[in-house]
Amino acid sequence: MKIAVFSSKPYDSQFLDAANTRYGYELVYIESHLNEITASLTKGFDAVCVFVNDDLGSETLEVLHSAGVRWVALRCAGFNNVDLEGAERLGIGVVRVPEYSPYAVAEHAVALMLSLNRKIHRAHNRIREGNFSLNGLLGFDLHGKTVGVIGTGKIGQVFAQIMKGFGCPTLAFDPYPNDRCKELGVKYVGLDELLGESDIISLHCPLNKDTKHVVNASAISKMRDGVMLVNTSRGGLIDSLALINGLKSGRIGSVGLDVYEEEEDLFFEDLSNTVIQDDVFARLMTFPNVLISSHQAFFTSNAMEKIANVTFANLEQLAKGMDCPNKVTIQR
Repeated sequence: MKIAVFSSKPYDSQFLDAANTRYGYELVYIESHLNEITASLTKGFDAVCVFVNDDLGSETLEVLHSAGVRWVALRCAGFNNVDLEGAERLGIGVVRVPEYSPYAVAEHAVALMLSLNRKIHRAHNRIREGNFSLNGLLGFDLHGKTVGVIGTGKIGQVFAQIMKGFGCPTLAFDPYPNDRCKELGVKYVGLDELLGESDIISLHCPLNKDTKHVVNASAISKMRDGVMLVNTSRGGLIDSLALINGLKSGRIGSVGLDVYEEEEDLFFEDLSNTVIQDDVFARLMTFPNVLISSHQAFFTSNAMEKIANVTFANLEQLAKGMDCPNKVTIQR
């Protein structure tokens, strides 16, 4: 099988090559994102292996189909960047990695939360400049604070479990309550109640038509003054302009982001010698109470190994005509 690996970085080839010793696929690494233009590079390939910021809209899929590509392997859990109806119409199979390491993402969310609270990032920069003042670094005891979890799949479950370990009363909102979370003592409530009662809110839901901009101006108006907001899921869950207004008003006290709505042209790239053209993102970076990481919550050796192994196992099952539990289909 010949596979074009788009949006590839050195760490991708490291783990994919290691996993490929079992399969012997022909891998061609392409640094560019997959889109309707770069899709023309796939002539003669059986499959494409893609990531979160690759564009698999209808135009791209048409080009892939014309090039003879039969399968799309997502090396991630989310599939909001895929036109599933178009893929089905063209007969292109789509597979994903629904679970690689819920601990990796949940633990990163906690890292952002702790860093924001105790101002670790600001303290680090001060110390490097010889400033040992504590002014402006005041935090709060996490113990006893109410934490709201929006989305209680496996990642949300692990995050809730960690929060219970900190001694935090934990609320959750999810159309499909998780029995394990209930066993942990997590209380399921309506979204408005969660927004109004939580000191800290962490997002762990997928991005779809129902969750896009779940954090918008209306939602922010229902939050407690000074609330902390953490997002390690998908950038489109938050209306960035509403977020900025919430920060300016003080309704939102601090924000930790590992994802951003328009991250495609920013994240995973070295732009240190360029001027950031995204004015909204540039504005977010001016706030001292905003901490941003570059979509790295998933990035542990454990997760990367599983992503590589599951991706190739998915493709093997498709090639052999076997049922693949990780195949993405349209829910009707």
